[in-house]
Amino acid sequence: MKPTPILLLLALLAGCATPPPPAEQTAKPVSSAESAITPTAPNAAETPSATPPAVTEPTTPATPAPMPWLKAAEFKSLPGWAEDDLTQAWPALLQSCKGLKRQPAWARTCQAAEQVSRSDAEGIRRFFESHFRPYQVEQAESGDEGLITGYYEPLLRGSRSFGGNYIYPLYAAPDDLLIVDLASLYPELKNLRLRGRLQGKRVVPYFSRAEIEAGNAPVRGKELVWVDDPIELFFLQIQGSGRVQLENGEMMRVGYADQNGHPYKSIGKWLVDQGELTLDKASMQGIKDWARKNPEKLATLLNTNPSYVFFRELPNHLSGPLGALGVPLTAERSVAIDPRAIPLGAPIWLATTRPNSPEPLNRLMLAQDTGGAIRGNVRADFFWGFGEVAGQQAGAMKQKGRTWVFLPRDYPLVLTGTNGKSGL
Repeated sequence: MKPTPILLLLALLAGCATPPPPAEQTAKPVSSAESAITPTAPNAAETPSATPPAVTEPTTPATPAPMPWLKAAEFKSLPGWAEDDLTQAWPALLQSCKGLKRQPAWARTCQAAEQVSRSDAEGIRRFFESHFRPYQVEQAESGDEGLITGYYEPLLRGSRSFGGNYIYPLYAAPDDLLIVDLASLYPELKNLRLRGRLQGKRVVPYFSRAEIEAGNAPVRGKELVWVDDPIELFFLQIQGSGRVQLENGEMMRVGYADQNGHPYKSIGKWLVDQGELTLDKASMQGIKDWARKNPEKLATLLNTNPSYVFFRELPNHLSGPLGALGVPLTAERSVAIDPRAIPLGAPIWLATTRPNSPEPLNRLMLAQDTGGAIRGNVRADFFWGFGEVAGQQAGAMKQKGRTWVFLPRDYPLVLTGTNGKSGL
């Protein structure tokens, strides 16, 4: 049997494929406690500029298909719907509309949102109940519970110059990194984006983490900033965005620019497999503690994960890190989802519990981000915000939860092949 062009290309670039960012991504931070065990891949713009990525126009839809994982529900059935202070979520909804208002499925709803006062709690509630229909999200294999993790925006210490304690670089995307989007040629591969490099006339996988750290990749001159802690840098790559306190007092904001195409391999799992940590200790904080006690083993540990993230500097005036939708995230009101199941930008009702606690956490969220480990219909990554306290919450969050998605009343309940840009 003669191989097809698709099979030949996939064989050529096996190991350097990653899902594309749904709307040009920018700051995908990581997962929660799980982030240490199965971290998410960041999201970010494909071009490393210091401005938010533009929202692209919807592409031509593919043949529609039903969305059987969405089950019609009623607002009164949502746990805690009447108790949530929706004014706290309204700024995030307006941010979503900045990324959605050009899309026909959302234009009318977003125009109506502009007429609502952000301080009118009951007016906001009436807006949602009159303009949206809630749908409970169910798992593909049946059931309505899934994993809810958390992520945050960390703070590192650094310098724009190499020297002293500042010897660990954050790199911008290298010039030889190729990105191959196959969707225009093979629509069936719309969820696959390949990364590689040229070797003569051949396209081969891009350099792994170990190869980049060994100096094999042409990244010299691509240093954005130097930081003082390699394990904090590693977790910044997992979170996908963060801030760096420079030695001159200046604050620098960085976000995801691109990734080398290699899959993430869990360093937490590796430590457990090696007998270095027990499973209950393989959290983000547990891994950091191990790293500081075993500096001579750190390089070996980090290199077990071949994935490597490149960054770009972002403007400091942003209210939060940029998510996959291309708008700033809102602490405790933005969430990362799987865009194959939930439209990027949509309001989400989340019913879960607080980290390591039975206390209910039921609130309106906005699906403004994605991540490599966020896979599945009922799967969410809760953005806790910036700093140490947010990091503690994110690192401890690994809860069961349920989700509902709110869609405009005239929203087309079909798969369109656009990953959330005009329907799903």
